[in-house]
Amino acid sequence: MSNEIDEIIEGGMVFRGASKPKVDDGKVKTKAKKKKYITGAHGSGSAKQKAMYRQKRANRRK
Repeated sequence: MSNEIDEIIEGGMVFRGASKPKVDDGKVKTKAKKKKYITGAHGSGSAKQKAMYRQKRANRRK
């Protein structure tokens, strides 16, 4: 027992959480932005403003 305590004092302790198995819920996960948000169609004022800026920028490059 004393040997274990000496090892802990010299080397320290490492606490690790239990790993949980990942559950596949069948949902598709994506980082792509949704079209409704980009076009401002979902009702957010800031999204509509951003959509307006994107449209103006796109028109400048034509």
